[in-house]
Amino acid sequence: MAQPGPVALVGSGEYLPAMLEVEAALIAGRPPRYVQLPTAAGLEGPASVSRWVALGAQQAARLGVEAVPVRVLDRDAADDPANAALVAGAGLIYLSGGNPTHVADSLRGTRVWAAIADQWRAGAALAGCSAGAMALTSWVPNFRRPTGKAGSGLGLVPRLRVIPHFDRMRRWVPGLAHWATAHLPTGVTLVGIDEETAIVSEDADLARWVVRGRQRAWLLSPGGRRPLAAGEELVL
Repeated sequence: MAQPGPVALVGSGEYLPAMLEVEAALIAGRPPRYVQLPTAAGLEGPASVSRWVALGAQQAARLGVEAVPVRVLDRDAADDPANAALVAGAGLIYLSGGNPTHVADSLRGTRVWAAIADQWRAGAALAGCSAGAMALTSWVPNFRRPTGKAGSGLGLVPRLRVIPHFDRMRRWVPGLAHWATAHLPTGVTLVGIDEETAIVSEDADLARWVVRGRQRAWLLSPGGRRPLAAGEELVL
């Protein structure tokens, strides 16, 4: 039986040369079909969506694989069977950045999300960057109002909560990590992920994660934060 593919939660840098090595490792040995969803940018207008599509195409060219943009910008598009069919045969599926609440609410319970989950269970790699990373977990906070009620993610990675752009976010939103750890449910781990950095799991149960990229991830707890350098592991 096929095993689920790897999952990558990325702090920032999707489709950029700095993350080429990470993305190459994710698609290595898999079909050269790179499915890219700019859903999180769906509220930002056509120019922003086109920018993500262009960046994705450039990275696919560097990797020598086919770029397959799936312009799912809202729930109607996410329930379109034609869009769901585009996910078939993927080697790597990527949710890029923007608004985490929008991407989670747009995909949840739709044909496209079912197709993504099916392809991942069949062995495709799945990645989310920034908004996409948060949406793959069960926790989608509003960083403009961090003490407000968080939204629900897609729940693929229920035992992790992530704060992307952590090297910047801890300066932009002072006290965010302290507040987030104070409200952490039992059995859930909070991780800060710096820019151009990812945590990657190749476990079927998503229990073991490895840091990849140029900076660090941070294990966050009420007692403080512990850095994890590239190559170090986090076991849930």
